[in-house]
Amino acid sequence: QVQLVESGGGLVQAGGSLRLSCAASGRTFNTYAMAWFRQAPGKERAFVAAISWSGGNTYYADSLKGRFTISRDNAKNTVYLQMNSLKPEDTAVYYCAAGGWGSSSNDYYYWGQGTQVTVSS
Repeated sequence: QVQLVESGGGLVQAGGSLRLSCAASGRTFNTYAMAWFRQAPGKERAFVAAISWSGGNTYYADSLKGRFTISRDNAKNTVYLQMNSLKPEDTAVYYCAAGGWGSSSNDYYYWGQGTQVTVSS
């Protein structure tokens, strides 16, 4: 069992940066791939980025490559999402997930409660 708690969301102006954190409980954190998804108002949950259990492989939504960076620190049971050059369309609730590898929600078994990111124009 893994419990996930996201933090770091907030209000930022367009062009700014935020770093989201996801703290995991459970001794098996470093056996799971981790991912970030986001859900904007009125839209379906969408894949943002994933990272393998070792951190050696990463995978991004095409539209976000170059602006977002996913990383993890297995010693701290934490995964991060660095978001740069933020745009108003990045406004969403961001969710952390743990599980298998992939870009589908169905690939992940455990989910956090989400953290709101709002980008003002």
